[in-house]
Amino acid sequence: MAAFTLLIGCAVAHSAADPAQLAKLGNELTPVGAQRAGDASLGIPDWEGGVAEPPAGFVQGEHHRDPFPSDRPTRVLTRANLSEHRDQLSAGQLAMFDRHPGYKMPIYPSRRSAAFPQRTYEYTLRNARTAQLAEGGDAVVGAAEGFPFPVPRSGHEAIWNHKLKYKGVGVARWNNQAALTANGSFNLVRLREEVLGLYYKPGSTIDSINNVLFYFFQSVEAPPRLAGQVLLVHETLDQVSQPRQAWIYNPGQRRVRRAPNIAYDNPGTASDGLRTNDMSDMFNGAFDRFDWKLLGKRVMYVPYNAYRLHSDQVTAEQILQPGFVNPDLQRYELHRVWVVEASLMPGKRHINSRRTFYLDEDSWQIMLVDHYDGQGRLWRLSEAPSISYYEVPTFWSTLEIHNDLLSGRYLVSGLDNQESMVDFQFQATPGDFAPQSLRVSGIR
Repeated sequence: MAAFTLLIGCAVAHSAADPAQLAKLGNELTPVGAQRAGDASLGIPDWEGGVAEPPAGFVQGEHHRDPFPSDRPTRVLTRANLSEHRDQLSAGQLAMFDRHPGYKMPIYPSRRSAAFPQRTYEYTLRNARTAQLAEGGDAVVGAAEGFPFPVPRSGHEAIWNHKLKYKGVGVARWNNQAALTANGSFNLVRLREEVLGLYYKPGSTIDSINNVLFYFFQSVEAPPRLAGQVLLVHETLDQVSQPRQAWIYNPGQRRVRRAPNIAYDNPGTASDGLRTNDMSDMFNGAFDRFDWKLLGKRVMYVPYNAYRLHSDQVTAEQILQPGFVNPDLQRYELHRVWVVEASLMPGKRHINSRRTFYLDEDSWQIMLVDHYDGQGRLWRLSEAPSISYYEVPTFWSTLEIHNDLLSGRYLVSGLDNQESMVDFQFQATPGDFAPQSLRVSGIR
């Protein structure tokens, strides 16, 4: 616990944050609540607005160019020098070195590139004075468009910031996925996804969206044995009072049916058991099975500005290696992160007894998760190599990597390197996400 710079009580807050802390927003704190000043002794710079504009020559729709092309690693972590850096690594990261003798982490200069639209900043400042948690922390009231809790006082509030992070109103993308065996073989599953986020639509409020946070559509395009499967989700804001609604279309059965199991620890689509539904986007869904504690901040090596993994100049075969993602394409940086520990509540069921989340202070993106099994053993490490999608702008994962530390297998999603780029201008209406449209969408 000595590695934490702050220890915060776990009680769920129901009222606005301390006025003295709120007064720091936009001054000592950035508009989303991060510490604006850097730490020269650690090589962490001041936040100066992030990368909020595309670099010269960028064309809308192309894969994002690295805004730091001249950066080179300042060091590479291996088993040989690991003892010098243990305090900056999570338990899961340390376990990767134990599990894989050739594992390494290239460390680059820290670049605080996270940025969001000015409207997001303005609404975040408003939310800081009005947003509240409903009883139990399972829902938010009094917030719109921006981060609800830039000065968090509980684990619930920190995770809500991740869940409500601005990623555009409409998004269409390829979220291709590969589940690797221990010897590195895999079959690429092509997944097409569309999202309409009501919370982010200008003029929306928590009250006006009728508890629908976003609509989600996913279709499996390949391989042939899976092609035609379709998933539709109406994601609710308060999933305890109104669980998410989900439907699937199976081309073999040629019918649409409700899918209440698309939640919690049930296996994710084509994940081969390496990812649960609530691991998608690092965490999604209901809070009610865990006790959430905000432990404070740490300075850690996290997968940041991962433009090499995002590039259209590399293929899935170059990214995916036996045991772990190609380290030569990885980029880790030292950043301050919020730490949230989720412990399974007595009487509740989940395959994880505990999970520790590490959230970037500049973006509220969950960068890392350590997962523990039912016996309390460290089981999985999830990482979210992220970039600034500077044309929006937003800071979001380009890949999600879920490592099984016991079997040596891992799952990667977001492999869009040889696909068209994420479309943040996607246009849709709620009517486009009606269950009756699924059968037409799934016909091959």
